[in-house]
Amino acid sequence: MAKETETLAAYVAGLTYDAIPTEVLERAKVLTLDFLGSAVRARSEADSTPSILAMLAALGLDGKGEATVFGDTKTYTPAVAALVNGALGHSLDFDDTHADSSLHPSAPVVPAAFAVGEIVNASGRDVLTAIVAGYEVCCRLGNALDPTSHYAKGFHPTATAGTFGAAAAAAKLYKLSAEQIVSAFGVSGSQAAGSLQFLLNGAWNKRYQVGAAAMNGVVAATLAKNGFIGSSDAVEGKHGLLVGYSDNAHPEKATAGLGTVYETLKVGIKPYPSCRYTHAAIDALIAMRRDHNLTPENIQKVEIGLHRNGITLTGDASTKRRPKNVVGGQFSMFFTGAVALDQGSFGWDDYKRLNDPDLLALSDKIEVVQDERLEGRTHPFGARVTVKTLDGTHERLHDDPSGEPASFPANTAMQQKFLQLAKPVLGHRAASFAEAILGIDKLDQVRLAAGLGRPAA
Repeated sequence: MAKETETLAAYVAGLTYDAIPTEVLERAKVLTLDFLGSAVRARSEADSTPSILAMLAALGLDGKGEATVFGDTKTYTPAVAALVNGALGHSLDFDDTHADSSLHPSAPVVPAAFAVGEIVNASGRDVLTAIVAGYEVCCRLGNALDPTSHYAKGFHPTATAGTFGAAAAAAKLYKLSAEQIVSAFGVSGSQAAGSLQFLLNGAWNKRYQVGAAAMNGVVAATLAKNGFIGSSDAVEGKHGLLVGYSDNAHPEKATAGLGTVYETLKVGIKPYPSCRYTHAAIDALIAMRRDHNLTPENIQKVEIGLHRNGITLTGDASTKRRPKNVVGGQFSMFFTGAVALDQGSFGWDDYKRLNDPDLLALSDKIEVVQDERLEGRTHPFGARVTVKTLDGTHERLHDDPSGEPASFPANTAMQQKFLQLAKPVLGHRAASFAEAILGIDKLDQVRLAAGLGRPAA
């Protein structure tokens, strides 16, 4: 290991808006818009939101501050806003995914950037630069952790590596020195946490721990700004992130091509509000339903082959075949596959069909297995689908789900997804908010854009 902590800190401290390629900046704006659409909708509809807001009230943390919670009429203190926005934006499981690291970079990074950006009265360019810095740090650390090994130890990379990404974004907006950012990363190493235990019962931990990553990143950077000395070598040290959180770390991936290769351009978006490991199979099932005129009545058996990570998260029949709640559905290849086969689509409103007898009957025909053909690939999100019908057997192999960089949607499609999510909450403000985010680099004050993300009082 070769001073990865200091190298990343120096990169964050030295990054400038003008040094970032235009295509990276444009992609970061679209990814930010995509995340904010999920956050806005989740403020009103995610089942975990009332509990989070009640907790804030009970602890006296809902006092007025200057930072926006998207979809909320109130403003909050920065750390609380980062917590809530991170949890909200991850609640629908509709937020972006970086395939190589198997994490969702916007969920911890964007809330941290907006929370600090508003209180320091940053420009849109400054916030966009901070978001890119955060994306690069958390995705690279996710790569270095090796997602398969990280998952095997029971960790959730969006929450662990995401804490460092959030700290990077916040530190950039505070204009911290490289030495101060090393301290911020040192504090992040003590705060990085996120367990996969939520998979057992469809718990809401996944949402909260990503919000906590955003909040902890803000706290870490703010401590460093005020002279707090954090531990050194937080990434590569004897008790650092890569040693304690992985049995197969690749530290060189944390800094490989830093400044020339942008992991931001490798982030994909989700066409469906569920675990990314279900998406290639959903794509295949929708296409096969259309091309072969499949109906529930003539389907005898469906076998879905996934990467071992997909099995871990979505394919355990004993716990995933009949999900009882939204989180369970989001991480059920059986439920999501049954919806795709039944209606040829899958969207947020389809979670109302949990426990639908027709879907339960279809899910009983689905088996999920580990497919060795999907192991050892650059991306782990592919799927092999075999459907046996009364008329014959059909099979498809999808290397990647739709929405990956090679099939990234046009801006018009991204705006449409955003408006479908945000308009029920923001009304006529939704279009103006989208326009402001896509033009964020033209704003002298980012708070002008953030304010449009709150419903009219």
